[in-house]
Amino acid sequence: MKKKVLIFSALVCMGIMTACKEEFLETTPLGVGNEEMLSNKTGVNAVLIGAYSLLDGVGSGFNFTSSVSNWIYGSVASDDAYKGSDVGDQSQITTIERYIPQADIGAYNDKWVSLYDGVSRSNDALKLIAKAKDMTPAEVTQASAEARFLRGWYHFEAKKMWNMVPYVDETVTDYINLPNDKDIWPNIEADFQYAVDNLAVTKAQAGRPSKWTAKAMLAKVHMYQNDYAAAKPLLVDVITNGTFALVPNFHDNFRIATENNSESVFEVQMSVGDGGSGENGSWGDNLNFPYGSAPGGCCGFFQPSQNLVNAFKTDANGLPLLDTFNDVDVKSDEGLSSADAFTPYEGTLDPRLDWTVGRRGLPFLNWGIHPGKNWIRDQSFAGPYTFKKYFANSGENAGAESPRANANNFRYLRYADVLLMRAEIAVEENDLPTALSIVNQIRTRAANEVVMAADGKPAANYLIKPYPAFASKDYARKAVRFERRVELALEGHRHFDLVRWGTASEVLNAYLAKESKKRSYLNGATFVKGKSEYFPIPQAQIDIMGANVLKQNP
Repeated sequence: MKKKVLIFSALVCMGIMTACKEEFLETTPLGVGNEEMLSNKTGVNAVLIGAYSLLDGVGSGFNFTSSVSNWIYGSVASDDAYKGSDVGDQSQITTIERYIPQADIGAYNDKWVSLYDGVSRSNDALKLIAKAKDMTPAEVTQASAEARFLRGWYHFEAKKMWNMVPYVDETVTDYINLPNDKDIWPNIEADFQYAVDNLAVTKAQAGRPSKWTAKAMLAKVHMYQNDYAAAKPLLVDVITNGTFALVPNFHDNFRIATENNSESVFEVQMSVGDGGSGENGSWGDNLNFPYGSAPGGCCGFFQPSQNLVNAFKTDANGLPLLDTFNDVDVKSDEGLSSADAFTPYEGTLDPRLDWTVGRRGLPFLNWGIHPGKNWIRDQSFAGPYTFKKYFANSGENAGAESPRANANNFRYLRYADVLLMRAEIAVEENDLPTALSIVNQIRTRAANEVVMAADGKPAANYLIKPYPAFASKDYARKAVRFERRVELALEGHRHFDLVRWGTASEVLNAYLAKESKKRSYLNGATFVKGKSEYFPIPQAQIDIMGANVLKQNP
């Protein structure tokens, strides 16, 4: 699964909005596959791997705008991050960051195409499975369950983005008329339920889902509908009987050396040095390296917000400042050159900050001390911080085709996420002891490992402690949601969490009011309740299908 197989002709012949006429199959050129050639166990597995290969969002004609990390749509379109770079580079992302509903920017179409290409490849596999004669019943069941898991996943990502989207299964033949007039949650649930019922208990290979993976994903689907009654038994089962556990150290979730570990519920596989020209190496995030003399040498996008950095402050008891975290900023080197003297913030901090964000004067993994402005493309435009969480250590990307190709897997769903979903439900049921126990389990793990300076001492004033109690349901809800933010920061969840909680307008407009005083390009930006929760359906797709078939979001 670390190497992605390129299924050239099968996808040309069988992919969405294409067709192979019978007469062409009679004179298939060398090197081109067709249904007859692929309707066997080997062909099914190859096409199925082709469906897996689009999980990273990288394919022909799209990459950073469709990345699996959702760094644009989940993080930049929230209070966690700025677009980064400078004002003129990829201004379409600034449009998204400012919540301007412009349907014709290319980013939306790239994301749409990547997801529905993934749907198409999943359906191709299902069509071939039905025709393969050399597969045992058990192999048919397993392959079908994997294909339906993937189809459910791609549709789930589309549903998060646009809400009203078409559902496409293997029986669809008319690809030009795909209306978005139905809520597809039941279809997504059915795909994941099939995977729950039919996948093996253990993963066939790293990167493939197990029955437990499917249960966790189905629970996540229910959480997005606020259906806690349906999500709870699935989450309890996964936590009580499943195969997952928190790894000892928080940073082990973001290191190449500790990929596919016990916390990995569903992990998108990345690789370098595999003949893929670097595109298998987390290429959807290839713009997000620090700038200038920094590792990767380009391109300075995806810079953490001051608001996010402030969220990692703690009080004298090692607890987060739930209501006042953004009143006073963590000290930064904004406005200073790398040659100017600078002393980093000396107040108490959650140690997860410096595994998540690159800050001036702190070690940047094993690449040395972050020098500040020399690694920032335009500090005055996008602030003083750099993305760090999925960055690789020096020497870990041996054989990489590009300095920006990164073999670090993307942990799409990890056990901490599962635990925090369970804690959300406990709060809504007023089961505060369960919510407290879960949050403290995660906070205790966060204290296990801190960034160390060259002298062997902690690189900053780290202080994190468990909560002694949750005094009320409202306080517990705030604490659980805050914990989710700092634990999963910059992993592409934040925008979608705020939307499903119904707090996006309140939180993001408060963020814009203060952040626009630091980032002038945010002046006048507004998150409009009832309008900005979902992104515009790509105008290119409406042009193809017709506005009477594919209807634009409000």
